Amino acid sequence: MSAGAALRAEAARALARVALDGASLRVELAATAARVADPRDRALLAALLFEASRGWLRWDAAVGTMLEKPLPARARELRALLVLGVVQLAVLALPAYAVVAACVDAARVLGQPRHAGLVNALLRRFLRERAAIEARLDRDPVTRHAHPRWLIDAIGRDWPDQAEAILAANNRQAPLTLRANRRRVEPAALLARLAEAGIAAERQADLAESLLLDQSQDVTRLPGYAEGLFSVQDGAAQRVADLLDLRDGLRVLDACAAPGGKAAHVLERATVDLLALDRDPARLPRIADNLARLGLAATVRAGDATTPAAWWDGQAFDRILVDAPCSATGIVRRQPDIKLHRRAADVAPLTAIQLGLLEALWPLLAPGGRLVYATCSMLRAENETVLAQFLDRHDNAKALPVPERFGVAAGVGRQNLPGADGMDGFFYAAVEKHR
Repeated sequence: MSAGAALRAEAARALARVALDGASLRVELAATAARVADPRDRALLAALLFEASRGWLRWDAAVGTMLEKPLPARARELRALLVLGVVQLAVLALPAYAVVAACVDAARVLGQPRHAGLVNALLRRFLRERAAIEARLDRDPVTRHAHPRWLIDAIGRDWPDQAEAILAANNRQAPLTLRANRRRVEPAALLARLAEAGIAAERQADLAESLLLDQSQDVTRLPGYAEGLFSVQDGAAQRVADLLDLRDGLRVLDACAAPGGKAAHVLERATVDLLALDRDPARLPRIADNLARLGLAATVRAGDATTPAAWWDGQAFDRILVDAPCSATGIVRRQPDIKLHRRAADVAPLTAIQLGLLEALWPLLAPGGRLVYATCSMLRAENETVLAQFLDRHDNAKALPVPERFGVAAGVGRQNLPGADGMDGFFYAAVEKHR
């Protein structure tokens, strides 16, 4: 059996669950990687699953054009294996002979020995006819951009001048960005420590604590991780702390806190009384673990932010962060399975939740206090439209200016578009209570 056949079979099983059953890419990758001993194989597994998920709508269609008849529904893992084979040839540019041999043997590992010949023939056909196959795929926006039609239409409607750039950015691998914990280390010192370990990184413009790494890494193996010297956080998310205008002594609520990255950033910036709230009790240990590793302390509590009566002590907050549940359409490059799982019908219920959060939390803000609303969506319906509706209902709410460096103007807020400044898509708005 060829080297790598077992790994391809494992990847095909995981990909079938992600692309065809709606499973989470990160969950499936973690579960599958736990069964892979060699770090190099784990890295290849991650590349296979991320690139196949990112390009599924293109490469699954490519496989379909080469089949004489559709595969039976039960052949899910075989279908995923064929997509993985094409991805290795077209995207990862692995040696063709090794790819074909490994995928043929993987079909046998998957209990499909009678389809080994099909795998061999289809992948060899792709090698011969790739240019013509890709030319056909490029005629349809869905297969050209590997995005669902509804999302292509939404991006084109909301951001017509930037649509092509957004779609391209969504199909590129996201960088690994660290946020130095300035309670324990200065960014320059962390940069030097990484350099000593042979890890290339650079400071990120206009972000005080951000370090951008050239290559993805197992963050738990990076120098300083166990010591709590840094967190992993995209630069766009790091900007939220700037907008909160923090200072010592404030009482702060992070209303949708899991996994705790922004709560930790708040505590690194100022000595405050912080309540980190999340509605899912199962997510609280992760918040607590992150804070403990970083040497930070907060009150971590389960609670639904839309029903404060169940958890609020009656004391007003000086700052409230609403990092609202959203479509996550701004982080497709980081979570490519969003393209496979999200539907247009999901957006309206999310906007109702977002507006409900603002309405429920506004009474908890002290006069003169500031509420920051943020999402990792790039859809106007979830961002500026929600803020406009909220402001129309509250004459004691005043929108504050958001600095130009946060992105393009979007109603009373600003939108960082995916890929801009090397960052994720993120929306920001700040509102002050003036009585």
